[in-house]
Amino acid sequence: MGKRTKARECALQMLYQWDMTREPMDRVVGLFWQVRGGTADMKTMAERLARGAQGDLEQLDQAIGAASTRWRFERIAPLDRNIMRIASYELLREPGTPSAVIIDEAIELAKRFGEADSPAFVNGVLDAVRRKMRDKETGASPGE
Repeated sequence: MGKRTKARECALQMLYQWDMTREPMDRVVGLFWQVRGGTADMKTMAERLARGAQGDLEQLDQAIGAASTRWRFERIAPLDRNIMRIASYELLREPGTPSAVIIDEAIELAKRFGEADSPAFVNGVLDAVRRKMRDKETGASPGE
């Protein structure tokens, strides 16, 4: 498993813990690294993603909610919700990472940690989020 994949996995675990407990993110991060190791680069990326997603929570949740047309946001499984928050954060704030890579990594997290239908759900919602976030920035027509 590559360091960026591990960083996304760690970010998911931190963000999920924060979402379930609402403990301060500094405490969540500190406790997380007490039981998990990693390279400095991996830790930096994981914290950037977890803290970034938490910081942009309102905008990310609105985008995910709008893209999940058949589900109320509150009904989305917490794990799926947090996978999509991290991926949506990357789509919004990390333009140097290709959309396909972000979405593929999110699908892999959903396969590894989610329910049987999680990968397809995450894929569909994130594709809609991508069209709104990335196409708006690049000026591309939706679907390009």
